[in-house]
Amino acid sequence: MRRTTRRRLVAATAVTGTGLLGASLAARPGSARFYVLTAATAATWAGGAALAGRIRWGHTTLAVPAALGVAAFVPFYLAALVCRRIRPLRRVLTSVLAYAHRGSTRAVLATTLLNGVAEELFFRDTVYVVFGGRHRLATSTGVYAAATTATRNPALVAASVVMGVLFGLQRQVTGGVRASMVTHLVWSTLMVTLLPPLFPPPAESPAD
Repeated sequence: MRRTTRRRLVAATAVTGTGLLGASLAARPGSARFYVLTAATAATWAGGAALAGRIRWGHTTLAVPAALGVAAFVPFYLAALVCRRIRPLRRVLTSVLAYAHRGSTRAVLATTLLNGVAEELFFRDTVYVVFGGRHRLATSTGVYAAATTATRNPALVAASVVMGVLFGLQRQVTGGVRASMVTHLVWSTLMVTLLPPLFPPPAESPAD
């Protein structure tokens, strides 16, 4: 595939995936529409990556990136403990965690992990290689954060920047997406299973 064609394909994938991501987080938590749209988002990221060329997996053990996923979760959990005491921040986090509260925990976790894998394939491999140039880390992180703005949730955008840098550094060091994928999956699993109890739905929230 010619370089220009590949770039157009990647750009089209980014625009389509961003639109689907925004629509999925606008769907009612627990609805069939939410699961269909999140699955479509993952399929778009993964499909675009597959069509753009071979996937570079890199060389790494599983233990180190898994441990890094746990380590990355700790500051997010500590930040969540602070945010739940600040009403505007609590509201932002409660809105996105409503998908875990009102839907099937297993289904939400499954779609989260599916999207995590697809995001690594697209952003940390395809975008990183096709559009990166000399600034691959900054470019892949910037595109990742830009796509996440479609969710209209500041917490998710902030997380995409922080984790985008971490995942990008892993891609840079290992030469592929296997390490960042493992870290992403471990981190996401902890976020989906351990953060929701800190932010109960509004009806269950204690009075201020």
